Amino acid sequence: MEQELDAVRERYARRGTSEQRYSMLQPDVWQRVHERQSAMLKLFVRLGYSDLQTLRTLEVGCGSGGNLLELLRFGFAAENLAGIELLPQRYEQARHSLPAAVQLTLGDACQVELPSASMDMVLVSVVFSSLLDDNFQHQLADRIWSWVKPGGGILWYDFTFDNPQNSDVRGVSLRQLQALFPLAHMDTQRLTLAPPLARKLARWHPALCSIFSKAPCLRTHVLAWLGKEKEANSPRHQ
Repeated sequence: MEQELDAVRERYARRGTSEQRYSMLQPDVWQRVHERQSAMLKLFVRLGYSDLQTLRTLEVGCGSGGNLLELLRFGFAAENLAGIELLPQRYEQARHSLPAAVQLTLGDACQVELPSASMDMVLVSVVFSSLLDDNFQHQLADRIWSWVKPGGGILWYDFTFDNPQNSDVRGVSLRQLQALFPLAHMDTQRLTLAPPLARKLARWHPALCSIFSKAPCLRTHVLAWLGKEKEANSPRHQ
């Protein structure tokens, strides 16, 4: 599996020159982020989460800490938040940005020792699309599932279609997602206007992004809740 981890590091290193396209100063980006945040908050309401401070939450692949900062703004408690990040530079950025009470771990999530069934929620955002080794995907999925408490779940956000212009990533279809987490009860919602299209439309007028995003066929990402039964069905997934 170390070979795949080295490949992930190389792929992310190649992305350095394109980071500006993900800046919140870009109108297509802040619209995409706002849409995702709104969908997440509505999902929490549907799940009956009335007190976000009590939720023990881990993000796998926390990057520079942006998603964890979002959760703090939503009302999650810093002492109940944790993150795991593979890349040292991104880990250092997250450590600099986040409160000291947020527990951060540098390294391979498959090797991190956490108690089983210790998390109410595990956040996985645009991680598996960067993993091109099927065996590694399944190993990581099993690891993540083991950390989820019965009655908790995985909050998933990733794209479902391959990008023909970027061989460093591949989409994760709903069928593949179900195969990765076969015991999960899936609640899915399509989001996010295809980013290449959104960037072009935003140059004309940002409002065009909102108009075109109403067409489901143009949405490339899925926000999913992968819920675990209150009484787990299989010892392998406890």
